[in-house]
Amino acid sequence: MKRYAIIVAGGSGSRMNADIPKQFILLKGLPILMHTINRFYNFDNGIHIILVLPQSHIAKWEELCKEHNFILKHQIVSGGETRFHSVKYGLDAISETNVVVGIHDGVRPFVSNETLSRCFEGAEKSGNAVPAIPVLDSMRMVENSENTYLDRNQVKIIQTPQCFRIDLLKKAFLQNYSPSFTDDATVVEAIGEKIYLVEGNASNIKITTPYDLKIAEAILSSL
Repeated sequence: MKRYAIIVAGGSGSRMNADIPKQFILLKGLPILMHTINRFYNFDNGIHIILVLPQSHIAKWEELCKEHNFILKHQIVSGGETRFHSVKYGLDAISETNVVVGIHDGVRPFVSNETLSRCFEGAEKSGNAVPAIPVLDSMRMVENSENTYLDRNQVKIIQTPQCFRIDLLKKAFLQNYSPSFTDDATVVEAIGEKIYLVEGNASNIKITTPYDLKIAEAILSSL
């Protein structure tokens, strides 16, 4: 099946204490978002990438592409009010039917080829595949003023790309938006579909704070 990646990059940079969107912040001389796109092309140079950006960020992105001579082919789509709407607009740009779509955070530049393979191949086989890693810390559930032990073996940390067959994904995104849609898996789960987890990779971090940026610099130096 043909592979598409919808990369959603709508961050503002507020938690990064930056005056530019976090996806445009330089990481070892290159905007984070370019590292992310490179990852997908290194995995499959035939993948079709749809980049969803806020309308107000598109001109800056095009400027950065010229500045860094970034020529990897990608389609730009204007985003929406929420992540849900942005993904929906990205899906609307896909007319083909025999497709697996991976939806990915623009500020996760370290997804491994092994994780990408598990996600795309898993979705082709089972309809969907969502990367997850174990929780290593102790956990407690807080309800009102009480807290109780929570077995960490029953909890997973969810990552992206979350991959789905296009027919399943488009059916799910016909629903009206709900605040309970915290990721794409919750959208698909809401139409009664079982979600299948596959192994992610620990370095597949989402860069949202200055601390994350320091971790990202260390990861990139080790590659």
